[in-house]
Amino acid sequence: MKKNVLLGLFIALGTLVNAQEISLKQELIDYGTIANGANGKRVFEIKNTGKKPLIITNVEASCGCTTPEVPKKPILPGKTGTLTVSYDTQRTGPFLKSITVYSNAIKEPRKVLKIKGIVKPAEETGENPYVEKIK
Repeated sequence: MKKNVLLGLFIALGTLVNAQEISLKQELIDYGTIANGANGKRVFEIKNTGKKPLIITNVEASCGCTTPEVPKKPILPGKTGTLTVSYDTQRTGPFLKSITVYSNAIKEPRKVLKIKGIVKPAEETGENPYVEKIK
C-alpha cells in the first residue's frame, strides 16, 4: 500500500515538473502620455517555460474601453506567443486597466496584466494622432 501511494506521489510530482508554465516579459505596459485618438494597441509577450503546450483559455478586461485579443493557438514549449491589447484612446485622462489571462498553467493559471497611461487632447500634445509616425 505504501509503495502505491509513493509511486502515485512521484508520478504527480513528475507531471508538475514537466507541465506548461506561463512567463511574461512584462506584466505592465506604460503608454506614457499619448494624444487623443492615438494608436492604442500594445502587445504582451507570453512565453511557455514548461514542457507541454500552454493554452490561453480566456482573457478578460476590467472594462469595455480595453479589448484583448485571445491567442488562438497553443504556445508550444519554449516558444513565445502574443496577447494584443487595444485601449480606446478617444477617452482623455489617466487610465490604469487590468487584463486577466486564464490558462492551463499549473503554478499560475490566472495572471493579471496591467496597462496605464495618460491620454491628452491632441491640441495639448502638439501631435496629430491621425498621421502615422515614421521611425
